[in-house]
Amino acid sequence: MLTLYFAPGGCSLAPHIALEEAGAEYEARKVDFAANEQRSAEYLAINPKGRVPALVTPRGILTETPAILAYIAQSFPGAALAPVADFYEFAEMQAFNAYLSSTLHVAHAHGVRGTRWADAPEAIDDMKRKMPEVVTSCFEMVEQKMLRGPWVMGKRYTVADAYLFTVAQWIEKDQVDTSVIPRVLEHRERMKQRPAVAKVLAREAAA
Repeated sequence: MLTLYFAPGGCSLAPHIALEEAGAEYEARKVDFAANEQRSAEYLAINPKGRVPALVTPRGILTETPAILAYIAQSFPGAALAPVADFYEFAEMQAFNAYLSSTLHVAHAHGVRGTRWADAPEAIDDMKRKMPEVVTSCFEMVEQKMLRGPWVMGKRYTVADAYLFTVAQWIEKDQVDTSVIPRVLEHRERMKQRPAVAKVLAREAAA
């Protein structure tokens, strides 16, 4: 039995979708950020980073979205959520997920969590001002160089698609110039048609 700790609207949506796609037996537990539950002693005992996602497995607790996605894909090979038999292609998928985690997500965070990097109000305001431009540039990279189509890795759906869909949920809030990313938007709509995605979105909306 797996337990996923998630926060609606966060990057934990990606492993939540992946678990559903995999047909895994799991429990999804909400971490209430509005109540600062991520800083509670109980949750910090699970994830000392105070963030989501966290996945409790029979062998221990995993954090960080790319690692959790890889674990799910490799744990449920029958679901074919990653090219696990092709080491190079698997590494390519991981490179994509790492870009979303280390670059696009961090750019997004500069708009909503600038206090991680600065104290001066003017510096935080400048990060908020700059954020839409930087995030748009990140999505342009995905659009032009990384999204093969119709899925991230081409014809095969993978956990990378769940991750791209997750960060694409922030596009309007981040004031991304959608005119330059039509394929990313098409991918987002294509994802919404998947039963597992619809089920998880409804669950998180009701949480």
